[in-house]
Amino acid sequence: MKLKLERPIIFFDLETTGTNVTHDRIVEISYIKVYPDGHEEKKSRRLNPEMPIPPASTAVHHITDEDVKNELTFRQISKSLMKIFEGCDIAGFNSNKFDVPVLMEEFARCGLNFDISGRRFIDVQNIFHKMEQRTLVAAYKFYCGANLEDAHSALADTQATYEVLMSQLDRYDELRNDVGFLADFSNVGRNVDLAARFVLNDNDEPILNFGKHKGKTVKEVLKKEPSFYDWMMQGDFPKNTKDVLLQLKYKYDQERRQKRGGK
Repeated sequence: MKLKLERPIIFFDLETTGTNVTHDRIVEISYIKVYPDGHEEKKSRRLNPEMPIPPASTAVHHITDEDVKNELTFRQISKSLMKIFEGCDIAGFNSNKFDVPVLMEEFARCGLNFDISGRRFIDVQNIFHKMEQRTLVAAYKFYCGANLEDAHSALADTQATYEVLMSQLDRYDELRNDVGFLADFSNVGRNVDLAARFVLNDNDEPILNFGKHKGKTVKEVLKKEPSFYDWMMQGDFPKNTKDVLLQLKYKYDQERRQKRGGK
């Protein structure tokens, strides 16, 4: 089966120094860029994270400080990588909650804004969990009928993710070979930001999805507790979450100004 595309889509995977979105760094990035005509571009490269790789992380992806000490840094490849991702939809395995936010943080450190507006995101893990409730290794075995060799190698995981999605399309009649449909289907919880700190309620209003204000609308919290905005913007939250909060605050401020001007 050929994936129906209106524009290129990039399947990608990261290996990192850890699991903290805002602080950990990329040590390996691999991608498969699939074009509407079906041809593909594949690339995998290791990066010097400019910080020590903890032993616990090395135990997962088998990349050591020695392996990357002479590699380029993310900053050195950031502009060329931005061009590769430009105008593309994005797919991955648990990518909405981890890989995409980490990539955004890395670009932000370089003074680059990785604009996600207008893009569609397919998280193959979310499709898998909705259908079968398993991990990538099990998903590959289940859908592709083979063992995933070299698991936790970024390129192997990226290739497996691509193959799993194609097998999912073959297997489930209810899945449509359409990037927009797959992006919507793989979205979980009606997220407003990628980390799901904000979600939509039944009235399509953004609400807090964590902490003491969980369940309250963002609009209500910002009105009654203005300091909450500064707390979040200065806190240890992903850049995408802060960008969404900034946009919501701007929207609500505009609404209040228009209301006052209309009186």
